[in-house]
Amino acid sequence: MRQIKLRAIEPEDLDLLYHIENDVELWNVGTSNVPYSRYLLHDYVANAKNDIYTDRQVRMMVENEDGKVVGVVDLVSFDPANRRAEVGIIIMNEYRRQGYATAVIDAIKDYSLRILHLHQIYAYVDCNNNASMGLFEKAGFCENAKIKDWLFDGVKYHDSVLFLYRF
Repeated sequence: MRQIKLRAIEPEDLDLLYHIENDVELWNVGTSNVPYSRYLLHDYVANAKNDIYTDRQVRMMVENEDGKVVGVVDLVSFDPANRRAEVGIIIMNEYRRQGYATAVIDAIKDYSLRILHLHQIYAYVDCNNNASMGLFEKAGFCENAKIKDWLFDGVKYHDSVLFLYRF
């Protein structure tokens, strides 16, 4: 298994975040479908408290064994009353299919349970994204619901699967 480290976002990560947030190909797999300015991202990095209770989300950079950033992981839509959050993972193209996403899922599950004391984490996955569906299944997430026309790619709607992990 790959060794990774989750860490807070630093100002030096701004260029990488700018690239990720403005990658049109990634807009299909998440809820964002608009470009972000450097100013807006700089403001986010400068003002995020990195406290899930304050920000209702936490975003961390993923570093590999060599200290290179290989991706980003988010816990968003934090619901403190029901102790759950939505997880999102982006692994940079050059690091995909090398075991990093599996390591990130394991790390975020551990963080969610031991540090945040969450009861559930979940992810919405496009039914056509076989790699992500396989990742969440392999990580012990259960397919909880199939949602028709949940994701819009700018041209057509896609069905989504809600994957759920309970601690």
